[in-house]
Amino acid sequence: MPCYAIEGVIPVIDPSAYVHPTAVLIGDVHIGPNCYVGPNASLRGDFGRIVLEAGANVQDNCVMHGFPQQDTVVEENGHIGHGAVLHSCVVRRNALVGMNAVVMDEAVVGEAAVVAACAFVPAGMQVAPATLVAGVPAKLVRALRDDEMAWKLAGTQTYQDLTRRCLASLTEVQPLAAAEPNRPRVRAPDVKSLIASKRGQGS
Repeated sequence: MPCYAIEGVIPVIDPSAYVHPTAVLIGDVHIGPNCYVGPNASLRGDFGRIVLEAGANVQDNCVMHGFPQQDTVVEENGHIGHGAVLHSCVVRRNALVGMNAVVMDEAVVGEAAVVAACAFVPAGMQVAPATLVAGVPAKLVRALRDDEMAWKLAGTQTYQDLTRRCLASLTEVQPLAAAEPNRPRVRAPDVKSLIASKRGQGS
């Protein structure tokens, strides 16, 4: 993958994490255990530190960057949807930032909160734990239900499973000219069972 040191500071990737070969990591970037970083993600630790804690995922085309001497952090089991932008902010444990959302400087997305797709979280906003925010600028919509938080955690676990699948089997290949007979399907996680198990655990 494109991985660059700046001023002698080298990105750190836990061996149990998966970072796609097209993602770009620069400088003071820390990727924790069981994390997933998707295609074309850009994590630029050339001003401040970028941190993904255990089990977090940052999906395709996401950008993480920050001001000098500030950290941009996704805590344990944080879930960052396709195309989101995080800048000098903190996404707390089990929180979700939806597709193409933007979270700005010194904002904090609280534990188990959800930022809706395409929302704009302005600088300094404090998103309360276990709530849904949406809109431009983002505003509180309501508290999250237990089943919605279970759904989020199940989705994050599918990305943790994808990390293991990619480490085990993802390879660059030449495409086929035509589909082979009895073509197999990729193994799809049983998300409904995961959600049911999380409800049963009171998660």
